[in-house]
Amino acid sequence: MHNRWPRAESVDDFRNNLQAVRQRIQNACLRSGRVASDVRLLPVSKTMDEAHIRLACQAGCDFLGENKVQEAWLKSQAMSDLTDLKWSVIGHLQTNKAKLVAKFASELQALDSLHTAEALDRRLQAEGRALDVFVQINTSHEPSKYGLHPDDAEVFLQQLAPFSSLRVKGLMTLAEFTQDAARVRACFIRLRTLRDRLCDRAPAGIIPSQLSMGMSGDFEIAIEEGATVVRVGQSIFGARNLSDDHFWPAQ
Repeated sequence: MHNRWPRAESVDDFRNNLQAVRQRIQNACLRSGRVASDVRLLPVSKTMDEAHIRLACQAGCDFLGENKVQEAWLKSQAMSDLTDLKWSVIGHLQTNKAKLVAKFASELQALDSLHTAEALDRRLQAEGRALDVFVQINTSHEPSKYGLHPDDAEVFLQQLAPFSSLRVKGLMTLAEFTQDAARVRACFIRLRTLRDRLCDRAPAGIIPSQLSMGMSGDFEIAIEEGATVVRVGQSIFGARNLSDDHFWPAQ
């Protein structure tokens, strides 16, 4: 894996990696009859130190995804001089971390709890802020993953309607961690199918049209199945020293 994703160590490395990823996005869009401008690339900087993140920002990254709230908060404070830099929390949010997210994040891609939604809305109201959110769906039906069961998503969206500071933008999922492309693709198809159904049934003011799905190893399949946001870390920053189990722990 480390040979597949060498660590970016310079602005040029980041520019080259970003160009390569964008070309892969372009190619996947061409295969599926889509336009690349319909897909947002979210670089994921989890575990990366400030120096490397600053290099990535110099290469053009201005919206970064982080898995752990505390880590993201500390980075946002350390790099507060980069006034155009925005942060997306893409990992599971514990209710007691809602206060931090309300202070700095521009986006949360892992909302799957009404209790957390209530706390987050309350904290956002106090900060005078609003937050873009994606509802996380467990499309692989793996007990080790967070996210709502697809059958629970419609009721959950209805329960979110009173929270005016939460701007529901779409759905997010993690596919199975497998080399079987058909099983990975099935997860993405489930999310797209669910999105299509929910857009017809969602409460007024809630249009969950976006699909955040796909990471470094599978984002091309995700694009072919309708992804509008892809979360790409290792293909841009290089291989991480820790396994995915560290960032996506069992419940």
